[in-house]
Amino acid sequence: MPKLDAIGIVVRDLGRAREFFGLLGLEFPEPAEGENHLEAVGPGGLRLMLDAEEMIKGYDESWVEPKGQRVGLGFLCGSPAEVDELYAKVGAAGFVGKKAPWDAFWGQRYAQVADAEGGNTVDLFAPLP
Repeated sequence: MPKLDAIGIVVRDLGRAREFFGLLGLEFPEPAEGENHLEAVGPGGLRLMLDAEEMIKGYDESWVEPKGQRVGLGFLCGSPAEVDELYAKVGAAGFVGKKAPWDAFWGQRYAQVADAEGGNTVDLFAPLP
């Protein structure tokens, strides 16, 4: 049976995407000159792959930039306070907060930020006590 091993996101600016996901705890290697693909391994071994648009266009001539959200990602935080802290940290680094932290009716402290390019919403959440 296949196992989900990686999630890939096509990005315009590899460095900015690396910075954004680094704030969320994913450690990407320092890119080499001309690097167009980066991977971070998260807990449990799931990889997040960032691919530069120019690389994708290099092997898929039919690729066009999608409109709307490209992928949804959720980051489980250790506590409701961590959701608030992470949301503030992302905003202080110049990224866009989409929905400020709030106590959601489904029992989570929940917030949303836009990724480095603003095309994907990233959820931050933790169970409420």
